[in-house]
Amino acid sequence: MFRGSIVAIVTPFKKGKVDERALGDLIEWHIAQGTNAIVPCGTTGESATLDYKEHYRVIHFTVKAVNRRVPVIAGTGANATDETIEITKHAKKSGADAALLVAPYYNKPTQEGLYRHYKTVSENVDIPIVLYNVPGRTAVNILPATVARLAEIKNIVAIKEATGDMKQVSEVIRLCGDRITVLSGDDFTTLPLLALGGKGTISVSANVAPKAVSQMCSWWMKGQQDKARALHFKLEPLNAAMFLETNPIPVKTALAMMGRIQEEFRLPLCEMAPANKVKLRKVLADLRML
Repeated sequence: MFRGSIVAIVTPFKKGKVDERALGDLIEWHIAQGTNAIVPCGTTGESATLDYKEHYRVIHFTVKAVNRRVPVIAGTGANATDETIEITKHAKKSGADAALLVAPYYNKPTQEGLYRHYKTVSENVDIPIVLYNVPGRTAVNILPATVARLAEIKNIVAIKEATGDMKQVSEVIRLCGDRITVLSGDDFTTLPLLALGGKGTISVSANVAPKAVSQMCSWWMKGQQDKARALHFKLEPLNAAMFLETNPIPVKTALAMMGRIQEEFRLPLCEMAPANKVKLRKVLADLRML
C-alpha cells in the first residue's frame, strides 16, 4: 500500500504559530518533486510540542492540501492507548489514508503490552496502521516476533523500522513476508533495507532533497541498482548532517537556509550550535541546495 519516498514532513512555525502557508508550499513542492506519500505530525513534525487543536489542524490541513494526490499517513501515536485511539479517530475523520503509531514511550510496556496496545487501536479505528519502532526515543523495541503477531491483524499494514539494526529488519521480513510492508525509519538504512526486501522509507532527508530520495527508491525498484547505489552515496553526507543535533533541529535549519521556512522551534528544542550550522551549510552547498 505504501512504497517509495515518504516524507516525515516538518511543521513550520512563525511567531509561535503553525505557518500554514509555508506548510502548504512544502506540500506542493513535495508532490512536484515526486514524493510518494506525506506524514504530518511525526517526530520530524514536532508532534510532541503540538497541542491537540494544532495536531488535528495540521492533519486536516495536510489532507485538504494534498487532495488525494498522494497518501497521507497521519502521526497519531501516544503513550496511552486511549489517547492514541482518540487522536487516530480524529485523523480518520479528517480523511487521512493511514495512521503512524509510535510505540508507547516512557512507560516501557512489555512485548505483550505492545501487542495489546496496537491490537486495541486496530479494533477501535478502522484505518490502515503503520507501526513505528524507534527504541532510541521510546525506550522500547518492538521485537520481530511481536511484529509477526501484529501482522496477522488485517489493518496493521506496515512498520517504520528505525532501530538501525539490519539483522532485526531481516528477521521481521523473514517472519512476516508479504503480510507487512517494511519501511526504513533511518535515511542511512534505506538502501540496505530495500536490498533486504523493504519497500521504501519514511524520510527526514526527503524534506530537503525530495527528488533525490524518491529517485533512489524508484531506481532500486526498477532494477537500476547501480544508479540507486550512486545516489545513496551522494546522499550520505546529507543523511549524516540531518542528525548533527536532535531531529528535527538540523532539517528545519536546512529548510530555513533554503528559504522555505522560518528557523523556528518550540522549547525544549532550540537553534543549532553555530559550529554545527557551519557544517550543515557546507553539506548543503556541496550538494548545490543553496
